[in-house]
Amino acid sequence: MDVREIKSGKELEKEIENGITLIDFGAPWCAPCLLQEPIIHRLATQFEGKALIGEMNIDESRDVALDMGIQSIPTLILFKNGKEIQRFVGLHSEAALSEALRKLLM
Repeated sequence: MDVREIKSGKELEKEIENGITLIDFGAPWCAPCLLQEPIIHRLATQFEGKALIGEMNIDESRDVALDMGIQSIPTLILFKNGKEIQRFVGLHSEAALSEALRKLLM
């Protein structure tokens, strides 16, 4: 499964509404974001059918980043049924993110 590219605040609301969702907020010029990207893609494959993994370019959606209080990138936010459960700021390992997703899926 591919990582879902989220382009707007409305689309984000729709995607996080139900179930477990991990959204990676970043930008193409951000070196740590580029390092985070392959991890996000592996998680999308690993959790296919169990959780939605998405990414959002904050340069294209500055209003969403401001609304969500994102001050550093990458910021990854884990949602359950539309509610923020956990926030990861900076580069995070596949193991840490996978563990957080697994806990929520139990």
